[in-house]
Amino acid sequence: MGVVLLGYRGSGKTSVGRALAERLWSSFVDTDELIVKSAGRSICEIFESAGESGFRELETRALREALASPNDVVAIGGGAVLRAENRAMLKADARKRVYLRCDPEELLRRIESDAGTADNRPALTSLGGGIEEVKRLLAEREPLYREVMTGELDVTRLSLDEVVVYLTRLM
Repeated sequence: MGVVLLGYRGSGKTSVGRALAERLWSSFVDTDELIVKSAGRSICEIFESAGESGFRELETRALREALASPNDVVAIGGGAVLRAENRAMLKADARKRVYLRCDPEELLRRIESDAGTADNRPALTSLGGGIEEVKRLLAEREPLYREVMTGELDVTRLSLDEVVVYLTRLM
């Protein structure tokens, strides 16, 4: 019994995914990790050399690969829902797809406190990654998350353990 976790960067998809997979005795797949492994470069390096469109192409391939094992817990990149092809793949997948919703201010706090942000999370707009960027991109992406989700969980004030408990109940 697998699940796909979706949401904006900083919502906890990777941390939650690892803990949930352990709880379910399942494998965990993070599409961003698949991208880095296959490209042999960091996400920031991919953005610098191939641009966002090149990264999104790699992301589609990684999503296809991740969805091939129906019992895995999968965390997808925050922008994976931007492509119609990816949304179609997600909607065709039999797993529960849970949107980990989080307030913009908390997302920014989490992003800024993550030591790996510089390598793993490039600024996506000219706004440079601050609260205005988070709010703007979240406003664009949230309808897409809701288009493909089968459930939603507000993780703004929940601990990792609480999120895992709620998710196991949703399944």
